[in-house]
Amino acid sequence: MSKGKRAVHNRGGNVKKARAREQAPAPAETAVAKPPIDERTGAAIRRARVERGLTLSDVASAASISVPMLSRFENGQSTASLVLLERICAVLGTDLPSLFSEVEQARGEAQLIKASDQMEVVRSGTKHGHTYRLLSYHKGPQKFFEPFLINMDKESESYPRFQHPGTEFIYMLSGRMEYRFGDKTFLIEPGDAFTFSGGVLHGPEKLLDDRIQFITIIIYAE
Repeated sequence: MSKGKRAVHNRGGNVKKARAREQAPAPAETAVAKPPIDERTGAAIRRARVERGLTLSDVASAASISVPMLSRFENGQSTASLVLLERICAVLGTDLPSLFSEVEQARGEAQLIKASDQMEVVRSGTKHGHTYRLLSYHKGPQKFFEPFLINMDKESESYPRFQHPGTEFIYMLSGRMEYRFGDKTFLIEPGDAFTFSGGVLHGPEKLLDDRIQFITIIIYAE
């Protein structure tokens, strides 16, 4: 084979490799950022309080501060003095160095999953003709929420009922459906937002259009 032909062949191979790289799914982009110090401190206090099974009133009373003030500290809306932080830590059975150590380790995350990389997953409604596209995922041991893009059509022979912990939110994108929640039904149309307790039996009752599409978010964290 001549040098010219080999060169053409190699260029073709490089083009194929470049195309393969372009077509390969890209990983989700994640950015890490530090929230403001007040928010990180408040979040650390709240985690410690919840882990110990204490209410806002329990901690506020023992630390000799008001419940609204403690709530503002936890939400990062006010800055607690070192004296107040020390009293709160004493109630929670920790100390300032431990609290600040946790505050410095705290991070916030942002995740971007391109449309071409969103995965279709199997859920209990899959066998009934529903398709679920997972819009975000959490790698940690505990799921705080799950957002899905759901497509349904009238070809589905039956509509399942669901029951799960947490709160569910539905935002209707296209089509109309009647949705059952316990012993009530609700008409959901494009642009409507529907929020309800996941522990009550729920699910689509009737599709009023041939195809519907909506986003649902299941929030597990309390």
